Amino acid sequence: MENEKELKFIVETEETGVRLDQFLVQKLPEITRSFLQKRIKEGKVLVNGKNAKAGNKLSQNDCVVITLEPPKELAIEPENIPLDILFEDEDIIVINKPKQMVVHPAPGHYTGTVVNALLYHCKDSLSGINGVMRPGIVHRIDQDTTGAIVICKNDYAHNFIAEQLKEHSITRTYHAIVHNNITTEEGTIESTLGRHPVDRKKMAMNVKNGKHAVTHYKVLDHLNGKYNYICCNLETGRTHQIRVHMSSIGHPILGDAVYGPKKCPFQLTGQTLHAKTLGFIHPRTKEYMEFDAPLPAYFTKLLEQLQH
Repeated sequence: MENEKELKFIVETEETGVRLDQFLVQKLPEITRSFLQKRIKEGKVLVNGKNAKAGNKLSQNDCVVITLEPPKELAIEPENIPLDILFEDEDIIVINKPKQMVVHPAPGHYTGTVVNALLYHCKDSLSGINGVMRPGIVHRIDQDTTGAIVICKNDYAHNFIAEQLKEHSITRTYHAIVHNNITTEEGTIESTLGRHPVDRKKMAMNVKNGKHAVTHYKVLDHLNGKYNYICCNLETGRTHQIRVHMSSIGHPILGDAVYGPKKCPFQLTGQTLHAKTLGFIHPRTKEYMEFDAPLPAYFTKLLEQLQH
């Protein structure tokens, strides 16, 4: 097929004995395992120039070549979805994202996202730096994390905010309910964070090629002692950072079945994590602005319940 591209990987010592499909998942975390297995079946993956099976174990210095089709650009449709707008002007829009809303379209989520809603609300006034799938999106929060995110309406604003994110100068305070009583009232967790070597949907600490991650936490209320209400200030903003860091010290976030207990004693949809405060220098006025996203109703109700 025209424009197909080949990617080549050499198996390193520590990757010896890994299944072919797992090896490719590690190398191409943005592609699903099922899609990679399909390419293997179609003969689009060669090991040392020969067809192979998904379960084949790799040896050191094996040469793995995968042929990929060019990505198909999808037309993302505007949708009349109400947005909880905290602030808006000609450069930026700050919203309070609800639970179960994905920030931008991705496999399995091409409708009902923040981007679909923004395309309806802002029309053509969104930055184009992150491409057609992520117009205006300069940072994001997880599907089941609620709270404040900023969206950029032009490329100048996008670059200005992105630079602050890069320098870690943006104020980002999250509120969460965690398992178990925290005996130290505040603390700092520092590690590297990267894609889990086996489970591509998870992040892990101190993995190869991980990025520096720092979370500062403080207890706001010990609640009933079985759970604590905390705030976390992000010095860096890595994927799943607070969820992984709090789990690593024995205080996973309530409702987080990925990094905490699989069973939850309350009827929750995902983790009790809320992006409460977002502060940055405005791209045009150059003044510092801070926005506070009110806690969602389920969160405040749960806090009241856990105080007894």
